[in-house]
Amino acid sequence: MSEIKNVGEKIGSIRQQKSITIEELAERCAFTTAMMAKIEENEAIPSLGHLIKVARALGVRLGTFLDDMDQLGPVVTRKGDLKKGTSFSNKSSSSRLNLDFFPLASDKSGRHMEPFIVEINPSSVSDFTQSSHEGEEFIYVLSGNIEIKYGKDIYTLSEGESIYYDSVVDHHVHAADDSPAKILAVVYAPF
Repeated sequence: MSEIKNVGEKIGSIRQQKSITIEELAERCAFTTAMMAKIEENEAIPSLGHLIKVARALGVRLGTFLDDMDQLGPVVTRKGDLKKGTSFSNKSSSSRLNLDFFPLASDKSGRHMEPFIVEINPSSVSDFTQSSHEGEEFIYVLSGNIEIKYGKDIYTLSEGESIYYDSVVDHHVHAADDSPAKILAVVYAPF
């Protein structure tokens, strides 16, 4: 939860540094002031689409909210060093409960891609809320089976298979059966 907390704190800090009121930021993002306040106070977990809007409104890159340190050189993540991080999903907070995100490059400054290991647990929900945002995504299945609802199409992928898609199309990733799955996901969000 500390990683998620840092996102709201960073948004508030950057907003204040740029002398932007919370009302102005909310208006720029087409959010209500109440929603913007909940994001900054860590009472609401922002979706990737929301974070992209906030980044654009503040004039920063998406990775700014996720950076832990300013590592200019390569960032190496060793086996066993994964730390749970921010959850990116759609606007429905209940749909994020089955996804655990482990960032692989949060120490890399200036990055344009967000690589994650994502553990996907089975869900009793069958009517998933799709989301969309600017950018592209690449997913490689490390174990288990996943289902990707992409627009009106459904793709089922197994271990060793991958998909690359435009994120502007409504999409949702979830376990394809009653077993957990693990994926490598790389999200690119243009600034």
